[in-house]
Amino acid sequence: MEQELEQIQTLYNTLTEFAVTYSFQIVGAIIIIIIGAWVASKVGHFVEHTMRAREIDITLSRFTGGTAKTIVLVLVFIIALGQLGISVTPFIAAIGALGLGAGLAIQGMLSNYAAGFTIIITRPFVVNDTIKVQGVAGLVAEVHLGYTILLDEDNVRIQIPNRLIVGEILHNSAGNILVELSIGVAYSSNTDEVMSVISNALEKVEGIDENNVPLIGIDNFGDSSINFGVRFWAPTDKHYQIKYAANKAIHDAIIAASIEIPFPQREVRMLGD
Repeated sequence: MEQELEQIQTLYNTLTEFAVTYSFQIVGAIIIIIIGAWVASKVGHFVEHTMRAREIDITLSRFTGGTAKTIVLVLVFIIALGQLGISVTPFIAAIGALGLGAGLAIQGMLSNYAAGFTIIITRPFVVNDTIKVQGVAGLVAEVHLGYTILLDEDNVRIQIPNRLIVGEILHNSAGNILVELSIGVAYSSNTDEVMSVISNALEKVEGIDENNVPLIGIDNFGDSSINFGVRFWAPTDKHYQIKYAANKAIHDAIIAASIEIPFPQREVRMLGD
């Protein structure tokens, strides 16, 4: 029991002596970290807002602001270590050794970061562009070093690793997406009249991009109908809303014009002896 009390007393004396000896250094290091974190945040925001004020791409602005903040934080951390009397050189060497081992273990993550850096520098797309890659499409909501987030009309966030974007076939249609429709009419119909009716119907649909005239024409000849194809551009975040409205407008206009929409037909002949 006495031995344990002596050990506790010794530990208490050691801690007290350490606190008295290094208290100013510890307090100074804490103050440096707090002030440095505040300064780093301000520097990051200042760089980002300055670049955005000069109408520089928002993705590049965010990346540059984040990089500036990280650099300041690293410098603050080094200064704080120096305040505590800790040599930074062995620390940097240890980080380098750990970084080499970690790099071999996280090659996939590093390739995502490298691809993200390529995206930010070359800018094949920016925030609010509509892209289609790896079979998915949506508005670009955020671009990070490791991944890109798309947002579809259902407000679903789609996260794509950047290494699956760089080097792949990428479709970028700015803020719009191509809408394709098809409607079949009877072979006896006047094709010019059908195209006119469809065009007039689309003029009443709100949201269709007015800068690109809708394309209407005969797509193919079916077994029992002439199939017309309709192509137009619409905002990505209202894709299905405008598509359904256009389908209804075309259907109502064709019915009002007494143009026949035929049912599938098949002729069957019975052969006797």
